[in-house]
Amino acid sequence: YSRDAEGSWFRSLFVHKVDPRKDAHSNLLSKKETSNLYKIQFHNVKPECLEAYNKLTEEVLPKLHSDPDYPCDLVGNWNTWYGEQDQAVHLWRFSGGYPALMDCMSKLRQNKEYLDFRKERSRMLLSRRNQLLLEFSFWNEPQPRQGPNIYELRTYKLKPGTMIEWGNNWARAIKYRQENQEAVGGFFSQIGELYVVHHLWAYRDLQSREETRNAAWRKRGWDENFSYTVPLIRTMESRIMIPLKISPLQ
Repeated sequence: YSRDAEGSWFRSLFVHKVDPRKDAHSNLLSKKETSNLYKIQFHNVKPECLEAYNKLTEEVLPKLHSDPDYPCDLVGNWNTWYGEQDQAVHLWRFSGGYPALMDCMSKLRQNKEYLDFRKERSRMLLSRRNQLLLEFSFWNEPQPRQGPNIYELRTYKLKPGTMIEWGNNWARAIKYRQENQEAVGGFFSQIGELYVVHHLWAYRDLQSREETRNAAWRKRGWDENFSYTVPLIRTMESRIMIPLKISPLQ
């Protein structure tokens, strides 16, 4: 092992102490200049229904996205390619935070087309779950992009009490992962399963993903920041996803 590698390994044995805070980590880590709230949905679809599910989704969801009366925007829509199979992932943005979310939910309860959509969709699903998320202040805000791309959603479940330290380390580490504009968005959960982090990346293909990730390890400082986050993680998961036709992230 090189001296640098040995030092990084030794430092990874210790979790940095976090200074006592008098504010919620949501206020310390999220963007102050926006009041965006995100919702991520995971739908496990019956294998024989995936094509019909995608068609139904592509007919209905863009109407909500384009309707100015609904304060919600589609950020991205995908099918999982590698990872949990026959799964759809949807990411929404509510501009205006919780009031916008509640306004949207109230209007949807009166929207017959949407209620019919949910009823038909329910016949195609095995299970579904969602989370409400805030975006990290140091990540890019997700913006529509042209394709073709594949997307990787990396999900980390952290030890309770370590979110501040995670954010502090990634605020430094993200600079090593932006040269190819692969960093799409970074989020942490507020409602649903807690202490969950989602990092969303875009690549041209799997080979590009491999080359981009390997290039980061050749940059001095990336390994050190990475090693500090390892002790904070309980579990981690990677999904490779293909965008649906309606997805603003292509």
